[in-house]
Amino acid sequence: METNQVETVLQQSLTLEEVKVKANGSHYEVIAVGECFDGLRRVKREQMVYGPLMEVIKDGTIHAVSIKAFTPTEWQREQKFILPQ
Repeated sequence: METNQVETVLQQSLTLEEVKVKANGSHYEVIAVGECFDGLRRVKREQMVYGPLMEVIKDGTIHAVSIKAFTPTEWQREQKFILPQ
């Protein structure tokens, strides 16, 4: 599954302001940013992202997913810690 397909699935299923997906074979890394995560603990946020991907996880298309989910405010704060490349 292409990274843009994963992004599309997540954008259509969740109200996200931003979603970034990287893939290394069948291992995916997802960064999801949206107000829908406000007030939720990390596990619940991850469950929200896993939900729309469950079919492709079950059929083995996606073997592993690493998820980081942020509210827009948290994402802005997180960006301050990332060094420019």
